[in-house]
Amino acid sequence: MSMWTTAMAGAAAGLGVAMPMGAVGVLLIQQGMRERRGAVAAAAAVAVVDCAYAAVATALGPLVASALSGAEAWVRLVSAAVLAVIAVRGLLASRRPGPAVASEGTGTGTGTGPVRTFTRFAAITLINPTTALYFAALTTAQGATLSTGAAGAVFVGAVFLASFGWQQLLVAASGFAGTRISDTARAWTFRIGYGLVAVYAVRVALPLP
Repeated sequence: MSMWTTAMAGAAAGLGVAMPMGAVGVLLIQQGMRERRGAVAAAAAVAVVDCAYAAVATALGPLVASALSGAEAWVRLVSAAVLAVIAVRGLLASRRPGPAVASEGTGTGTGTGPVRTFTRFAAITLINPTTALYFAALTTAQGATLSTGAAGAVFVGAVFLASFGWQQLLVAASGFAGTRISDTARAWTFRIGYGLVAVYAVRVALPLP
């Protein structure tokens, strides 16, 4: 029963970090509307990074929080700058008519391939310090519950499965919608999406250090 409880806690933690819609979620939905293979790779990348952060936090616990606490503001600024560049590129690409809208912006269009798409989304997710602090806080609160290797492995595995399942659900839903709307409507979804990414960039950057 204790392992089952740990698994449920890991699944809840994975959904807790995956379900709130942020910049990565918006970009993932847009990727799903472009093409499925790259979107599946992107969803896997996000889940892998969530799993990696959970594993590090489980192994190191409070050390992660203390290591990031002093540099968190500067890491947020780097993250915000990356998101701002993505937003500007996407908005500029959305001004050009035709298929260019669907293949530019994040640089994760069909021409880049699943491997490069995986790498790009992993990098975007990796620079978000909130995820690391989130798991550090959770694992610190769990305390002795995750003190054994087996319990930690179950927790991290459940985080990965929950995050992976949610990201793939976003991909499936966006892919379904993308095949049923007009090119004009799709272009406007990209514009709105990249506008939201720009808003997220400002939110991540504030307050300034």
